[in-house]
Amino acid sequence: QVQLVESGGGLVQAGDSLRLSCAASGRTFSSYAMGWFRQAPGKEREFVATIWWIGKTLYADSVKGRFAISRDNAGNTVYLQMNSLKPEDTAVYFCAADESMVRVRTNTPAYWGQGTQVTVSS
Repeated sequence: QVQLVESGGGLVQAGDSLRLSCAASGRTFSSYAMGWFRQAPGKEREFVATIWWIGKTLYADSVKGRFAISRDNAGNTVYLQMNSLKPEDTAVYFCAADESMVRVRTNTPAYWGQGTQVTVSS
């Protein structure tokens, strides 16, 4: 069982930066693929970024070059650094985890956090 708790959301202006954190419980954090997803009002939840246990990263085209995912295995934490934020980045951001990288990449990870709101004003 893995529990995930996100933090770091807030209200920022376009062009600003924000860093989200996701604290994970569980002794096998380092072996999990971790991901960030987001859901805007009236839209389906979408993939943002993932980082595998070996450190490989993948990003959605919409955030590539602006967002960076990283992990601290000793601290059981995964981060999402968001730069050059745009109003269309406004959404609830969710952290997710799974032993399978494929399930994270296909939006079907086993474990989800409760989400943190990010609002970007123009």
